[in-house]
Amino acid sequence: MATVLSACAPGPGAEDYAATVAEDRALKDESFRSAPDSPIPPDRKEVLLPLAYFPVDENYAVPAELEPSRDRSRLQIPTSTGKLRDYERIGTLRFSLQGQPLQLTAFAEVGQPMSRLFVPFADTTSGDESYSAGRYMELDPTATGIYVVDFNGAYHPYCYYNAEYDCPFPPAENRLKVPIRAGERLPER
Repeated sequence: MATVLSACAPGPGAEDYAATVAEDRALKDESFRSAPDSPIPPDRKEVLLPLAYFPVDENYAVPAELEPSRDRSRLQIPTSTGKLRDYERIGTLRFSLQGQPLQLTAFAEVGQPMSRLFVPFADTTSGDESYSAGRYMELDPTATGIYVVDFNGAYHPYCYYNAEYDCPFPPAENRLKVPIRAGERLPER
């Protein structure tokens, strides 16, 4: 299994990973700047754009195995506007980051078509280096149950930019006790 998992991670010989991530980030900035449905209010664009990111680090793109949830239990997750949203546990992503075994639960919103796995998380940078309410990742489902958890793609929920958005908070099971210095971050002060 380790051989299969290691084959999923970016590494030497992979297309220029850092350039690809940088291009994706530039496209997101441009979309947030010019799209009519941008989550950033016009009066905050000069302050928030370009978005701030941790440096790209391939070590934060790690192979993971999804252990499907046996009962696909449901839970209500509080949101930034004080509401509750219903989510279903799809499974547990198990991976190793910097030699430490970690796990995150992948969810799907009840009543919504599941096109991607929703992985909200918080870590020890939350509230200091990244948004206090946590960050999100989304993963395309695979037939094999093998994924790449790429924290370089972690992003702040839209409620960070605009309080009118209703964003679910990461549940306790997705609060990592390690720093994740990858993906979107707060601007340096």
